[in-house]
Amino acid sequence: MVDNKSLDLYKQIIATLLSDVQTLHSSVFTPRSLRLTIRKVSSRIDREGMSFLTKTLPRLGKSFDKALLGIDPLDSTGWSLISPSSCKLPKFMGELFLQIFSENGMVLPTPCVECIKHIRFVLFAFYKLKLPNRPEDERDVILQFKQTEVDICSYDDVLGRIADSIDSNVAFPWGVEPREAATIIRKARVRLARVFSGFDPLDICPRHGPGAVSTGERLWGKYSWTRINPRINSMYPFDAYFRASLGHVCDSYREFNSLQEVESSAKVILVPKDSRGPRLISCEPLEFQWIQQGLGDAIVRRVELHRLTRYNVHFTNQQPNQLGALLGSSNGRYATLDLKEASDRITVGLVRALFPEPLRSALLNTRSQSTRLPSGEILALRKFAPMGSALCFPILALSIWAILSSAETDADARKSILVYGDDVVVKTERSAHATKWLEAFGLKVNLAKSCTTGFFRESCGVDAYKGVVVTPVRFRTEWASRPSPNVYTSYIAYANSYYKQHFYRTYDLIVARLLDVYREIPEGEVNPYPSLIEVPESNRPRRTRQNVKLQKLERLVWDVAARPVNKVIDGWSMLLRFFSEGGRSQSLRQADRTRRSSVQVSDESQRPFSVRLYTRRDTSVLVKRWR
Repeated sequence: MVDNKSLDLYKQIIATLLSDVQTLHSSVFTPRSLRLTIRKVSSRIDREGMSFLTKTLPRLGKSFDKALLGIDPLDSTGWSLISPSSCKLPKFMGELFLQIFSENGMVLPTPCVECIKHIRFVLFAFYKLKLPNRPEDERDVILQFKQTEVDICSYDDVLGRIADSIDSNVAFPWGVEPREAATIIRKARVRLARVFSGFDPLDICPRHGPGAVSTGERLWGKYSWTRINPRINSMYPFDAYFRASLGHVCDSYREFNSLQEVESSAKVILVPKDSRGPRLISCEPLEFQWIQQGLGDAIVRRVELHRLTRYNVHFTNQQPNQLGALLGSSNGRYATLDLKEASDRITVGLVRALFPEPLRSALLNTRSQSTRLPSGEILALRKFAPMGSALCFPILALSIWAILSSAETDADARKSILVYGDDVVVKTERSAHATKWLEAFGLKVNLAKSCTTGFFRESCGVDAYKGVVVTPVRFRTEWASRPSPNVYTSYIAYANSYYKQHFYRTYDLIVARLLDVYREIPEGEVNPYPSLIEVPESNRPRRTRQNVKLQKLERLVWDVAARPVNKVIDGWSMLLRFFSEGGRSQSLRQADRTRRSSVQVSDESQRPFSVRLYTRRDTSVLVKRWR
């Protein structure tokens, strides 16, 4: 729960946001209207609590975004914020709404884009705030996860039969022509076969991921193997993929007799996501995570380099989709599609139908066939891999691309497809066609978040209207009045973002609250440590020294440091860890060095890799450092 003092801060933030909006639009939003609006908001927060900021205002914001698409008018009927007149616009910031909509709720021919941007700043400010999970929200997420499994059964059955034999007579019960569907599957198979021609799924470097595993091993226990899955062992033999060398095999051959061959289950956990509820993650068993990470890395490298996919499917760069959204908002030529429950709707049957051998066998042998729910119930999975598997994201994106590109006969339309996970950009005139075929194969397009008309677009974190970015600053971290690394870094970032958008009162408020807790904060836009754009001179770090070796002036500042754990395991296991993580760490440091011309990188990334040091997630601390 949010305590009263923190609630007071959120009330102050929303008040200063409204005050900054009034300053920026003083010609239409009068000081008197500002006072009445702040009074109304304050009373609603007192009555409804945080839900007014995290649920009520975002609901109005969603109606606002939907109306910007130009199909349905903005209708505030049922809101206590509405004007008592016949006008359909809300009285809340009504002067700004009138710069965008006519009184009947339809978008004006030339709406004020700055008003759109600043209304969204207020309505969505706290939409993504991470709050503790409520039992009813957790229950709803679990029920939805189970219901999705039921919903995709029919898709899995039909696609599985088609995978066994491309048969045009197999009936699709979803309103599409069976012969046409079979043709699209054939084309998709050919496309993916071309992408993975010569690809060897056995040529991988396995590694562990940063997350927890369903089998419960700690960070330093992940290199001690007591079990192996028989499906994995049949394709990725234990002695070749779970041992550092032949010497390691010889020294540990006695352990092979005690190695258990078991079919382990994944495990569902719920983690805080935002005000809407928790996020469901399915933790993979240890041996699955090890192979999945290596196979996933190899697939990503192939797709991002292959000529058929390198411009259309992305895993590490969101910019193409973001630019697609910006361009689509400018000229209306491109639409953005958002998929609902996307990771849970890629069925095993679809993977069997689309992906070529030998990759298909590798994918099927390295997926968990069941997961354990928090209640202890074991749920058999028809989906290929829920969120939590290292293969979920790449297989999702490739399946979407293969279906959409195969459904297009126009080469220009194929070139215009951009896929990043479940964020999709297509030509606007082909959006209905794309939606039809995605849903024909079991995926579900979220029509509420898809932008196919008007001039509003959103993709990969960028919201745009008529070529202008209108993405609001979203608070994600709860305020804490005691020193906290997450609060310190997050609220400095929020403050700097507001400063750049000319929300100076909001900036000053956040800075004042930060200085109350942390006393001194450095100033500057580009520093290898958290810093504010503008800080009163009396609150800048006072202690300085001259670093003779580096020939620079250093300040004693707050910085975020990981709390390392030093654990010594047996030598062969440490060598295995070095082979799997050391080279990756070196490549990441090399990538950091190539960016140093534009971004200053923390010294943490320059330290040599150590096989004895581990870092627990979410254990960062604030420390004073000379920087």
